[in-house]
Amino acid sequence: MHPLDNVIWKALTTRQVEFAESSGEARRFMPEVTALGAFREPTPKGYESLAGLLGERGTVGVFLDEPYQPRAGWEYVAGAPLLRMVCENGAAPATSRLDSEPELIELGDADSPEMIELTALTKPGPFSKRTHQLGTYLGIRQQGKLIAMAGERMKVPGWTEVSAVCTHPEHTGHGYARILMVEVMRRIRGRGETPFLHVREDNVRAIELYHRLGFSQQMRGYFAVLRKGLA
Repeated sequence: MHPLDNVIWKALTTRQVEFAESSGEARRFMPEVTALGAFREPTPKGYESLAGLLGERGTVGVFLDEPYQPRAGWEYVAGAPLLRMVCENGAAPATSRLDSEPELIELGDADSPEMIELTALTKPGPFSKRTHQLGTYLGIRQQGKLIAMAGERMKVPGWTEVSAVCTHPEHTGHGYARILMVEVMRRIRGRGETPFLHVREDNVRAIELYHRLGFSQQMRGYFAVLRKGLA
């Protein structure tokens, strides 16, 4: 069993238990933190427990090993094949920092509205008003406006996820994603941990960047947004 198997469940039962809501065999992040949830196993009991965490017509994002199969009490809203990539080479990418590179700033509570606005525009994955509290998030501003960001989301023993890597469409092509990721990865490694990430299988441009930064595919799975059906 790989340390990242059932990673949402593992995060919510280990390093990020303080962000967890629990019901039987299921856990989810507090909704204001992120929309992700998980069960111990994808059994009828697991789905029943997950339903117990949701209000009427509530939604949750889950990671699955197999494509979602229709089941009573749930509606499939959206989803996609998902790759997990890991960077286990133990060294930062061979990149040199130029004097012309932008300043990286740590983002916090005051930046949350802009972070939500940027992620809503670029859609790197679920992002809520308290997602930034899961780890360090770094950003790049231009003329006071947040134009690019990346940070840390899920954490399990020995591993931290790089997440929310995004750049405003009017500011792409300047290498901002690489610059931000290199620094996020450097900080993760500085704690003796290994970086990993998730990416949609059809996001070819991002996958190419991740390969250049030293990531390799660890598994192929599926992301599904599910809505609790009417009782």
